[in-house]
Amino acid sequence: MTITQLKYVLAVAEHQNFTKAAEKTFVTQPTLSMQIQKLEEELDILIFDRSKKPIELTTVGKKIVSQAKNIVNESERMQDVVDQEKGFIGGDFRLGIIPTVMPTLLPMFLKNFTSKYPKVHLKIEELSTEEIIHKMLDGHLDAAIAATPLQQEKIKERALYYEPFVGYIPESHRLSQKKIIEVSDLDIDDILLLEDGHCFRDGVINLCRSSKMSHNETFQLESGSFETLIKLTHEGLGMTLLPYLHTLDLSEKQHKHLRYFKEPPPAREVSIIYPKSELKLQIIDAMYQIISGVVRGAIKFQDVKIISPV
Repeated sequence: MTITQLKYVLAVAEHQNFTKAAEKTFVTQPTLSMQIQKLEEELDILIFDRSKKPIELTTVGKKIVSQAKNIVNESERMQDVVDQEKGFIGGDFRLGIIPTVMPTLLPMFLKNFTSKYPKVHLKIEELSTEEIIHKMLDGHLDAAIAATPLQQEKIKERALYYEPFVGYIPESHRLSQKKIIEVSDLDIDDILLLEDGHCFRDGVINLCRSSKMSHNETFQLESGSFETLIKLTHEGLGMTLLPYLHTLDLSEKQHKHLRYFKEPPPAREVSIIYPKSELKLQIIDAMYQIISGVVRGAIKFQDVKIISPV
């Protein structure tokens, strides 16, 4: 039995397909199949039911996969100990980022990080919070950047920054004459929201709930992007709320429609999160330092009221 064989088993369990698993582990399909078959012969059991499409784990196979995850994690932890002792920061690193953070934060830190740590091979995925939690608990993500707190027992959170909510209000809107807005000014039925699945949407809804606003379904419009929401406000369909970093990319003309909240403003906490196993912690620490450093110069707000994303 080898660590490589166990990694092949985990890949097939994840993708439920030998060909896809071989592609993900960078070997030929016959090589992967042969190594798994050798392991099955050594253990004298079948890990996979190959008669099913897609391939399924046998009852004992499920138990084998559970143990294989632990063994592979511990082998990686051993490599981490060696890397930390040598002061080495490198290797594969799988990072998830939520959609409302990805387009603004990634350009701010990616070039700095890859220049300083060229031996880290980043694989970055845009994922919803739910997908991040699922993948992380299954061992398919090393870390992620998401809105917190998530209240997940097996996941650690380290706050990177606090990002205020900012109102985007067209000239025709009832709040357009106000220079500073308050949470009590908001009407949930007047706010254009991101579509379901975005934690920023949930944060906005929670913000409105904190003001004890009711929500009737006489009109509901949702979109997958802030750009679309901004355009729709100018069609007289309401106002919207944006995360502060997104406002930095708006045009001078669009900036005239921004309205900031009375202090302390409502805000979301954005954190780097990772499994409690703390594998690849040296890379996580390096990423934390880079991101918190670049964002510190962009966000000056510190006294904020954190709104839960869940």
